[in-house]
Formats: sequence, structure tokens, C-alpha cells
Amino acid sequence: MPSSSLDRAMFGMFSTHALHLADKHGVFTQLMAGGPATPAAVAAARRIDEETLERLLVVLASVSVLERGTDGTYRVADGLSPFFDTESPRYIGGFVRHLVTNTTGRLEQLDDYLTRGKAVVDADLPAPFDVIYHDEEATREFLEAMWNLSFGVSEELAGLAGLDGVRDLVDVGGASGAFAVAALARYPELNVTVFDLPAVGPFLENTRREQGLHDRLGFAPGDFFRDPLPAAECLSFGYILSDWDDKTCVDLLRKAYDACTSGGRVLLMERLFDEDGGPLATAAMNLSMHVETQGRHRTAAEYQGLLREAGFGECTTHRSTWDKHLIVGRKA
Repeated sequence: MPSSSLDRAMFGMFSTHALHLADKHGVFTQLMAGGPATPAAVAAARRIDEETLERLLVVLASVSVLERGTDGTYRVADGLSPFFDTESPRYIGGFVRHLVTNTTGRLEQLDDYLTRGKAVVDADLPAPFDVIYHDEEATREFLEAMWNLSFGVSEELAGLAGLDGVRDLVDVGGASGAFAVAALARYPELNVTVFDLPAVGPFLENTRREQGLHDRLGFAPGDFFRDPLPAAECLSFGYILSDWDDKTCVDLLRKAYDACTSGGRVLLMERLFDEDGGPLATAAMNLSMHVETQGRHRTAAEYQGLLREAGFGECTTHRSTWDKHLIVGRKA
């Protein structure tokens, strides 16, 4: 018989799809609002097929996302409700949808990579962000996934960054503003400018309006490969360097060094590998980076090495209670 670890490796794709469909069709919302319920009751309330739903619920219970009672009812497992609550900063639905609708299909490229090499295969493919931002709907889906992935932890990372007294921060590749919003909420004297591709502008404007941030949250359109970065006391990169190879990262960090005022700092916010190659989420997303971008995940020591090569010193690592952490470099 296969071990439980082998079972998880073989059948993980089923639980991911079950998670996505249960979120998409409001199953978690129903269970959280109405309490434990049978598949028949949930199916009737959500107007979905009972037999298919029951099979999905069995899968989710087998991976402890749901708990099944002796009376045949299901409930969301203790501690997981925030991850399925669309109003919670921990909500993961948008990110799971991205995994299912985008990442899963692209994993087929790995076979080609193994036989021909990534450089050869990618030479025939469009650039990563030409795919991600190829139209408004694709841009919206990606930015929603990034918000789900980033906003909750950003509240903690903003605290770890210690930005008291900092007046200006430029969030490089800041998307629709997850870290910017968290930082602005914590530091009332701070102003943030998101620097990102022009296609992101309308989505950042929606965030500014919805969050009531008015003049404190700005947008600077540009391409960080072609344009200089806006000057600031602090520049931040959240899930940016993991998109690129080491040389490109150092080039970007040198631009950040030039834009950073004397005595300022740069913040890197990334998943981090442990020395033993874990955790699983980082290892899995490292594989995702291989097919969706040109980058990889790294250890804290590797990120500190990139910072030092770009000229930054006093490099420190600050670990959060989530799976995204903070590395800080200072400009002398």
C-alpha cells in the first residue's frame, strides 16, 4: 500500500480542483453561514448536482479541509474559515483559481523542458508577462490572485519593516497595491507610489478609490527593465525577484540602489527555501516559477547575497508567521 505521503503526491491535483470548485460554487460560504450540512442540503441551497458535490466533499474531508460528522454532515475544519471567507485578508480563492485555470495547464511544458531545456523551449514562447497581461481579464485574474496571496501577510510584513519616520516608499511591481495598502494603514505619515506596467494602472486606481487613500497612494507607470525607478527613502519588491534569474535580480537591485536615498533601504518580500529544500509550498511554487516566469525561489542567504552584490549592506532577514518573509538591505 502507498504511504500517506505518496498518496498526497499522487492525488494532490484532485484536492486542488475540489478546493477550487467548492469555493467557486459557494460551498464553503454555505457551510460557514449555515453550519454543518449534508451534501443534499448544500446542493439544494447552491443549485448544484448532489452526487458530484458529495464526491468533492469526500475528497476535501480526506485532506482535512472539511470534517465529516457521524450524521453525514460536513463542516469547515477548525481554523480554516478565514481562508474561504471572501471578506477576509486570508482568502485564497483567487490564488487557487489561478493555479487551476492557468498554472496547471502550463505544467505540461516541464516535459519539454526536461528533453529540450527551458531556454530552447521558451525561445518559441511569448515573454512571461506578455502572457499574464495579455488582456484585461487575464490581468484582472492575475492581480486578484496576487492580492489573495499577499494582502494578509503584508499586514505583518509592514510591521516587520519598521517604517516609522519613512515618508516615501516606492513599491516596485506592486500590482493592485496589497503591500501598499497594508503599509499605509500602519504608518499614517507614509506615502506610497506603486511602480508597475501601464496595464496595472486602472486596477491600482480602483484600490486607491475603494480604500479611500486619495493622495497617499500613487501610481507611476513604467517598465523596470527600461525605465529608472522613482527615488524614495524605501523601495520594496514583493514576489518580484522570484520571477527572474540572478543577473536580472542584481540589475534591478542596482537600479533600486541608485533610486534609494542615502541611509534608505530596500525590502524584499518572498517565499524562502529552508536549507533542507522545504517547505512544500515554496518547493511547489518554485516549480511554478519555472514554467510561468524566468525565476526561482531562494534561501534568505541567497537573497542577502544578491543585495550585497548590488551594493546594499546591513542585510537582515525577518520571518513572518506566514509563508512570505522579509529581507532588508540598507544603503550606506
